[in-house]
Amino acid sequence: MTSTSAAPGGRLPLPRLLAFSLGSIPAYMLISMTGVYLPPFFAGKMGISLTAIGATIGLLRLTDLGLDLILGWLMDKTRTPMGRYRPWYLAGLPVLWLAIYKVFNPPADMDTTYLFVWYILLYVAYSLLVLGHSAWAATISGSYNERSRIFGWMLGMGVFGSSFINALPLFTHGRIKPADPTSIPTIGWIIMAVSTVCVIAALLAAPERHAPVASKDRATFKDYFAVFTNPSMFRLILADLFLVLGPGASAPIYVFFFHEAKGFSPAEVGLLLIPYTAAGIFGAPIWAWIAQRIGKHRTVQLAGLGYAVFQTILMIVPAGMFWLTALSMFSVGFCGAAFIVLIRAMVADVADELRLTTGQERSGVLYALVTLTQKLGSSLAVTIIYPILDAVGFVAKPGYHNSPAAIRGLEMCYVFAPIILVVVGSACLIGYKLDANRQGEIRRALDELEARDYAASVEVLGGPGETITAKAS
Repeated sequence: MTSTSAAPGGRLPLPRLLAFSLGSIPAYMLISMTGVYLPPFFAGKMGISLTAIGATIGLLRLTDLGLDLILGWLMDKTRTPMGRYRPWYLAGLPVLWLAIYKVFNPPADMDTTYLFVWYILLYVAYSLLVLGHSAWAATISGSYNERSRIFGWMLGMGVFGSSFINALPLFTHGRIKPADPTSIPTIGWIIMAVSTVCVIAALLAAPERHAPVASKDRATFKDYFAVFTNPSMFRLILADLFLVLGPGASAPIYVFFFHEAKGFSPAEVGLLLIPYTAAGIFGAPIWAWIAQRIGKHRTVQLAGLGYAVFQTILMIVPAGMFWLTALSMFSVGFCGAAFIVLIRAMVADVADELRLTTGQERSGVLYALVTLTQKLGSSLAVTIIYPILDAVGFVAKPGYHNSPAAIRGLEMCYVFAPIILVVVGSACLIGYKLDANRQGEIRRALDELEARDYAASVEVLGGPGETITAKAS
């Protein structure tokens, strides 16, 4: 079997890239459910108070605060015939099965303890899938622009999976609706089946290139400290946190906002998420293309400005106007697509910089940091926003008629909090130094080291049982 994988500076053929990108779908399905539909499900049908849900999810984040860093460190240390990261990615699948079954099929008398235990296992599955897939993706190519392409397609496929969840009312003629509590168990089974297919497809489609053996036998404390003090990574972590907090602040109250404030039915609420998530399919490759011309960090800033403008327009759209609201949601989602894909592509560049300066592979730890900001940002949004809704008198029970003051508080939380947070996140990248020119210099230096240490050859892992030696450039 001949490998068609990307060389360190080459391109992964499109068919393999598409199959590899399918591996993003399980995590994005989880993001859609945990961020938008599950909190209202627990607050409405299961009867848990908004404040209790916010506190529980906040406690979850404190409990697993170091989990991603530990997993990232273990991944970087792993050596198997499959590679460093692919075994961990595969391990996320059975964990996902168990966690989804428990979370999507809660007993009638469930309490916050049940929610805490099984939700944390769901986060473990998410971490294994996202960390394994992202760090693996960073090994496929060392090219500044090719990484934008890879992560762009990963996001595009991910939001396709999220859009599939939101389009279930169309596919099932209204029998399965994510915003309908009675549909949650069925959706859980659907996610398990789709995830199984996507994980297997990704494993068979793309290689994991062996990272060069570290130039140091053992990492020192200084090497690990360099991960957290690297100026580029510090900016990325800070920017990513605020860029996650922005959309994350609106996600857990999305159902409330469009049903209570905008007057849409539960079926329409789910359908309105389709243009928002589907916008990422178009936005990811377009933003990646723009990044190749003006740089990744400048593209993130441009997208942040667009997000603020279109989020404001969304507030102005009159209630009940479905198609105008759908267009506004598409515009917001289009801009938001830039955040995840480009930040993660920039992390791969930082991994190269650290490997050059420390002689150690740190992709797993670096992606653990941004995965941590993703989970921390989304949970902080619930922890902060839900108690605010309680304070303004908003009641989440189905059929309850909230006061105009409560609805107004809901609107303020949904529209303006994300704008402020995204603008702050974009501002964190002002003066960012690790651009295409600098990354090119780093890549050339690494290629020289690899050529010297490996006698001008790089070992590549292909599919199962496939090992190929490719001439280094």
